[in-house]
Amino acid sequence: MESMNFQEGEILYFDKPVHWTSFDLVNKVRYGLSQFLKVKKIKVGHAGTLDPLATGVMIICTGKATKRIEEFQYQTKEYIAKLRLGVTTPSYDMETEIDKRYETDHITRERVIEVLSQFIGNIEQIPPAFSACKVKGDRAYELARKGLEVELKPKPLVIDEIELLSFSKEEIEIRVVCSKGTYIRALARDIGIALASGACLAGLQRTKIGDITLDKCLKINEFNDMLKK
Repeated sequence: MESMNFQEGEILYFDKPVHWTSFDLVNKVRYGLSQFLKVKKIKVGHAGTLDPLATGVMIICTGKATKRIEEFQYQTKEYIAKLRLGVTTPSYDMETEIDKRYETDHITRERVIEVLSQFIGNIEQIPPAFSACKVKGDRAYELARKGLEVELKPKPLVIDEIELLSFSKEEIEIRVVCSKGTYIRALARDIGIALASGACLAGLQRTKIGDITLDKCLKINEFNDMLKK
């Protein structure tokens, strides 16, 4: 830690805890560094948002390294996602209550593999209403939480790989390698539609950004302990 120059600029890798927003993690890092360096202000930013219910790799840049944020945002990302079948929610994950239930008896492993293959390559995806996308200057999630209709346009993105890791008629686990701007919640919604069973995201872990894997990431308490030492 002593050899690091946080004000000049450092790139740190964290495993974001569940129930934290991306900004919670940035704020904790900023607070820890300002205490450690005995300064009032230090520039800290993150390269790629994770939803509160997601965990995993987050790149945090300090000082002048914040200029590199965009470079990291464009790197390919890998996720492990659990999809609950037979239900949907307004947010496409477990942050909101189940609004519809569907039959899942017709779902087979073969059908799931067939459906997943349809999402590989260049696709168009409508972002979730519960997202940070802007609608006439407002964040979509602010409008969605007020119960207002949110219309978002489809966005082009690339999914390089989807692999089925485990299967049951109630839940599947998949590994996804994709480009910037991919909403795994929206992918869960679209897989549910394609399976005619509905689906929502039951768990999400980002396992990779570019070459940065989870084993290279710090937990926030480990980082704070290192600063104290």
